[in-house]
Amino acid sequence: MNLQTKIKVDPQDQKIDYESELFMLGSCFAENIGEKFEYYKFKNEINPFGILFHPKAIETFLWMATQGEIYTETDLFYHNEQWHCFDAHSSLSDSSQEALCKRLNTALTQARKKIASSTHIFITLGTSWVYRLKSLDMVVANCHKIPQREFEKQLLSVSEIEQCLQNSINLIKSVNAKAKIICTVSPVRHIKDGVIENNRSKSHLIAAVHGVKDAIDELVYFPSYEIVMDELRDYRFYNADMIHPSETAIQYIWERFLEVWFEEKVKKTMREVEEIQKGLAHRSFNPNSKQHNMFLEKLWSKKNQLQAEYPFMDF
Repeated sequence: MNLQTKIKVDPQDQKIDYESELFMLGSCFAENIGEKFEYYKFKNEINPFGILFHPKAIETFLWMATQGEIYTETDLFYHNEQWHCFDAHSSLSDSSQEALCKRLNTALTQARKKIASSTHIFITLGTSWVYRLKSLDMVVANCHKIPQREFEKQLLSVSEIEQCLQNSINLIKSVNAKAKIICTVSPVRHIKDGVIENNRSKSHLIAAVHGVKDAIDELVYFPSYEIVMDELRDYRFYNADMIHPSETAIQYIWERFLEVWFEEKVKKTMREVEEIQKGLAHRSFNPNSKQHNMFLEKLWSKKNQLQAEYPFMDF
């Protein structure tokens, strides 16, 4: 008896291996999957400007990074005893204006290099809802807890999202024509906007991604949203907030992703990395015992062998 609606995912060319360079952009779901890559010690970069929830914020970041733009102190503002930038997440904010400006520009420089060298770039779209700052008539990536009356809330149309995606792809291609671009829609539910509003938002994202995909053959779509909505289809697979997918759901999506993007030889190396990671996390009841010392010797031997083959791995 089949009790699931199984989402079809097709095997992909240009597989991911330990020579690949990966760049993750977008909503917090990009960070969930990015952390999996981090755990298995791939060459990976996640959201240099922090979480970017909507396609306009991603487009702005890619413009700044690929076009060699820089931020000046006039681009920053002071609120709640911190300096902020409307293009970046509050995780980058700082009590020093100079430090924040330097942090943003360093991130842009590093991001341009990473985009230029990446073999796979992931764009995860979270929402179609954006906030336009009335005083500057600009769409912001983050409101930084400024009163909502200062913003106008807008729903991006399908055509506006298509244009954002097309622009983002063109910006990537301007510095790296060979990168494989994988797009996905986050299964994180933005129900603070309202349940109906969240569904409208996700439908706009999905329609726009497929509109661009139909026009650009090299764009790949991975159905993480559909996997959660249809294969997992149960609140058991959400955290207590009923918004974010649980660790079980994230692991399930990760395993579906492995099916189509990884060869078996890469999975073998991943199992070796996982064995070392679990060994490093192990806490012995008797750390001075002979048995534990033997365990550590074997662990260090495995780690050294792996690092000899992949010097970039840092445990």
